[in-house]
Amino acid sequence: MSSINSSGFGGENPYLGSSKSKVNFDLLRPLRNKFDSFEIQKSQTAHLIAKLIPAQCPFERTIKIFGHAIVHIPPLCKLNPFYDEFVGLRFRALCFLVDRCGEDISSYC
Repeated sequence: MSSINSSGFGGENPYLGSSKSKVNFDLLRPLRNKFDSFEIQKSQTAHLIAKLIPAQCPFERTIKIFGHAIVHIPPLCKLNPFYDEFVGLRFRALCFLVDRCGEDISSYC
């Protein structure tokens, strides 16, 4: 019997890729895991994290001259390889301040 996959064709499906598993090696994975597994235990640490990591990307700018937009600089935060980890760490710090310390975090938003 011939080998026919679920798409009705033999061999690889060009839309699904190879059925063989690919080895994906990420050099930054250990550092990402450190950020993701960091536990906040003190309110001072949570305050420091919330102050250091901005709520919005600070790089997005529109340069105007005489009221006319000349140049728009897009947000560059997504170029940071640890952007998602920093956002998650800041979120966990804010949640710690609200849930465990009962503090108002409106000054950080």
